[in-house]
Amino acid sequence: MALSYAIQLQGQESIARFTDSTIEIDGIQDTAWDTIQPSSSFWQYFPSDSIQAPQQTQVKFLFDNQNLYVLIVAEADYDNFISPSLRRDFSSRNSDSVTLVLDTFNDGTNAFLFGTNPEGVQREALISNGGSNFPQDFNLSWDVKWEVAVQKFEGGYRAEMKIPFSNIRYADNTTDWRVNVYRSEIAKNISSTWAKIPRNQSIAGLAYMNTLAFDKELPKTKTPIALIPFTSGITARDFEENTSDSNLSFGGDAKMSIRNGMILDLTINPDFSQVEVDDQIINLTRFEVRLPEKRQFFIQNSDLFDNYGDQYETQPFFSRRIGVAKDLDGNTIENKIITGARLSGKISNNMRLGFLNMQTQEDRANGISANNNTVFSLQQKMFSRSYLGLIIVNRQQTGDELKDNEQDKFNRVLGLDYTLASKDNKWTGRSFIHQSFLPNKITDAYSAGFRLNYNVRKHIIRYGLNRIGEGYQSDLGFLRRTGIQKHFLRYGHRLWVDSKKIRSIELSQSIFYIDKPKSDDLITDRAFSTRGEINFTNQSRLQFEYNRRYTYLTDDFDPIGIENAIALPAETGYSYNDFEVSYRSNFSKKINYNFQTSYGDFYSGTKLSVSSEVAIRLQPRFNGSIKVNYDKIDFPAPYTSGELWLIGPKIDYTFSKSIFWNTFVQYSSQSETLGINSRLQWRFAPLSDFYIVYNDNYFATTTFVPRVRSLTFKLTYWLNL
Repeated sequence: MALSYAIQLQGQESIARFTDSTIEIDGIQDTAWDTIQPSSSFWQYFPSDSIQAPQQTQVKFLFDNQNLYVLIVAEADYDNFISPSLRRDFSSRNSDSVTLVLDTFNDGTNAFLFGTNPEGVQREALISNGGSNFPQDFNLSWDVKWEVAVQKFEGGYRAEMKIPFSNIRYADNTTDWRVNVYRSEIAKNISSTWAKIPRNQSIAGLAYMNTLAFDKELPKTKTPIALIPFTSGITARDFEENTSDSNLSFGGDAKMSIRNGMILDLTINPDFSQVEVDDQIINLTRFEVRLPEKRQFFIQNSDLFDNYGDQYETQPFFSRRIGVAKDLDGNTIENKIITGARLSGKISNNMRLGFLNMQTQEDRANGISANNNTVFSLQQKMFSRSYLGLIIVNRQQTGDELKDNEQDKFNRVLGLDYTLASKDNKWTGRSFIHQSFLPNKITDAYSAGFRLNYNVRKHIIRYGLNRIGEGYQSDLGFLRRTGIQKHFLRYGHRLWVDSKKIRSIELSQSIFYIDKPKSDDLITDRAFSTRGEINFTNQSRLQFEYNRRYTYLTDDFDPIGIENAIALPAETGYSYNDFEVSYRSNFSKKINYNFQTSYGDFYSGTKLSVSSEVAIRLQPRFNGSIKVNYDKIDFPAPYTSGELWLIGPKIDYTFSKSIFWNTFVQYSSQSETLGINSRLQWRFAPLSDFYIVYNDNYFATTTFVPRVRSLTFKLTYWLNL
């Protein structure tokens, strides 16, 4: 039996036995499990990676023609387990838990994650890009049907999982997978893992895994079809326009597996009213902020579409561009999606394909044309864990060309990326080149870049270079600016401390600068940063950073963002320094907090920034937090100074594993708004939900004036055919 490269280094293997017995998922070890030899010998990962885990964990595997069964027994000499919430998709950072990672194609690049805690709450995620970086490589919004039951006993707890083969993907004629199990013991500030993983690597990374060998070839799964119809209704009041509106809509999604590796998603009249609102931020930069995608339709295999270019500077496709547009006044508003299709997954052991097509609706009142949005992606695995990717992005007007709409008839991007990941994950990186196309031939319409990371126990080195042409344009992508060249270099040195209180100390130095090649290499941005970080064995962390910056403004800039402000003038260079300190407490405590403050020069003035968040939990039902950000900016006359506040209390209450209520209040003095978002969710059947969502928005000036108020319901039902 062939073993994958990383497993040959680890030398650990577990056998999954075929069974004809009926396995009842109740957390009790049925007789079918008695014949299976458990896999154990877990290694500690945190705070040290050089010893066996003090509390061991045992794992057993069974399978039949439809399901994989997993039994995990977590030994413990305590019973005060920490389980902060009954809500699905909890974080293993602050909950006792066991987590299973399945690399079903043995490619070291993509995997499925399933986990549970002592209360039997489920979590699942999709891992991409080798799982090296959290949260970028982990899609926690993915949901799928599977079962788990947990039983506590004197000396630990036992988790029994049932994962349908039809809900995961694997190659035909499969006889082994790469697998790992890791465990969090928050009460003791210990993490352990079955595969021995260096502590400078991610505990959920895919470079270090063991083998799960099946004692017979896995069955070819049936082609399941899932229909997910929905109905939603809204009643809303616009106090500015003094209008009211009510609406009832219907739509639905469908999912179909194609062979064992592909999935087809279809949607008609999609509705995302149940999606949690975005966190507001105080934006003191000159650029747009990139917010995460939360809509379920765009989630599965999203790395096939999103993982190109540089997510910070130039990304050819960013799914949040679909379904939004700018009105005639330049405001960002919703642009209705009519229908869409998405085909994604493995077409062979070494090749992945992604195809996305979405049609948006014409909105004449706001000057928005109908558009068809298409993305095609193809990724070919190379060497151990690297791959070569091709992406084509096309945004095309499909209706009348509105006179008031300045949007081009079409915008297309063709790109080629090579993503590097070595066997042991010491070397990672990417190189890419993208070309955009518009109706009128534009010169200098390319984006190219290169980055390389080296990560070993004591050293980390990162280098990056981006070049974005003046004519480059990606309507469906994320692009901060054009006509620039950026260099970035960072060196970090880690000191692993043999102490009961301190785990590690890291010192780093970084430099980046940005120039404009077609403006006589004018430097617009430059920064030297010196940083220190102390990680403690109780999971708390202290950081400090000193920055020396230079910025040349090519346009007038008002960081305060208020009406009638006097902006800093363009064509002026500014040198300024600041110092920053931050602290994150032990988040296993019932009351935990983080705090960050910085003070120093800011362009031609000074800036004091303070941000903090305090959280409290009354497990396993109540979690509350409040976030406060404060910025005080002083500029010399005549430029506008100001104080900016962002206050965001959040309450999350779980009545049970199927009924959840959360409320999020956000006040921003920069946008002069107060927003309230309150959601009640009832999961009345697996992946089937009823939502009631209340939204209220106010102008927050000298008094709170109502702006828009709405009440929405949404009912979805997941039907397997």
